[in-house]
Amino acid sequence: MKILVFNCGSSSLKYQFIDMKDEKVIVRGLVDRIGMEDALFRYSKIETGKDTEVKKVQFIKDHEEAINLLIDALTKGDSSVIRNKSEITAVGHRIVHGGEKFSRAVLVDDKVKEDINECFELAPLHNPHNLKGVEICGKLLPGVPQIAVFDTAFHQTMPSEAYFYAIPYYFYEKYNIRRYGFHGSSYYYVSREAASMMKKKLKDLKIVACHLGNGASITAIKKGKSVDTSMGFTPLEGLVMGTRSGDIDPSIPLYLMDVDEISLGEIKSILNRQSGIYGLSGVGSDMRDVLKEAGKGDRRARLAVAVFVYRVKKYIGAYAAVMNGLDCLVFTAGIGENSPYIRDLCCRNMDYLGIEIDKKRNEKAVGTGNLISSEKSKVSVFTIPTNEELVIAREAKKILRKKTVFS
Repeated sequence: MKILVFNCGSSSLKYQFIDMKDEKVIVRGLVDRIGMEDALFRYSKIETGKDTEVKKVQFIKDHEEAINLLIDALTKGDSSVIRNKSEITAVGHRIVHGGEKFSRAVLVDDKVKEDINECFELAPLHNPHNLKGVEICGKLLPGVPQIAVFDTAFHQTMPSEAYFYAIPYYFYEKYNIRRYGFHGSSYYYVSREAASMMKKKLKDLKIVACHLGNGASITAIKKGKSVDTSMGFTPLEGLVMGTRSGDIDPSIPLYLMDVDEISLGEIKSILNRQSGIYGLSGVGSDMRDVLKEAGKGDRRARLAVAVFVYRVKKYIGAYAAVMNGLDCLVFTAGIGENSPYIRDLCCRNMDYLGIEIDKKRNEKAVGTGNLISSEKSKVSVFTIPTNEELVIAREAKKILRKKTVFS
């Protein structure tokens, strides 16, 4: 069983091709800057003892052309790993928002596509592009089963007091306005990896997991289940992110619309694309660039880093309170896995919770799964590289097996 996993963005396509017999990644890669003259097609063929990488910089018109390039690479020439498209058993897709309709992965049909479309407004930066990948695969890989795996599904275990907003109940009944949460596949994976690294049962642990990347969130995981998470109705709430504001006073957009006569569309753009690290620093949305400028003394870059870290610390403390304790703290995703400095700042002066970082362990842990807490720390602190693609492939495999059994 060989499963192709896609994560479609607005101008990017991340992918992995996985042999589920041994969960071995056969191919991984990225198509970036789609629609631009200098689009990058990156394709890594994973072989024993060596990796064969193909890099092409060329004009790639759209996602359909990108997926066609990938299929050609999979089936033709030195880069090939299969004889033809028929060896692709299924395609698994990351879908960011599933609303209340999806608490688990599903086999895609026309009704599922309609439901994903209905969530466009809830995740405008993600769902339209996620669905685009599904539509294109239906055209280029006819008859190949497609499985949708939702970021929101893992958080369907939250209690009502965690997901309800204190607005008129009518809005929940009519529009399903509530906290949903995201990065679910990532949290599912790292929480189980953390339990394994601690050699403890997941049901005995209270975990706070920090998915820190361009999109960032934190989740409280008790007995293996999400009990609260920082992102909300949309992926805009919670932590300060690359270009997203995170938590703000809800009166701010109303005030700006009044005094500056800013339109609703402009407000959406400001909060989703012009805020966060980008808006505060004036440097950009990439934490690496901001840290570089902060190191040179740039005041706004330093402010952006301080606000980002402060918000992370605040949520860690809140979620320890929600769970009445904390056994494990996990850092994952781009910043969480690769920035010892940010991890160190997030864990400073947290001894009241029993969190103590070992500086040498922390400095060495870049892009790897490691224990970074000291021997004295009451809370185990880990860096764990996330693997959402493997979770998606596993979910697809489960669904295909059920389909085979019951068809």
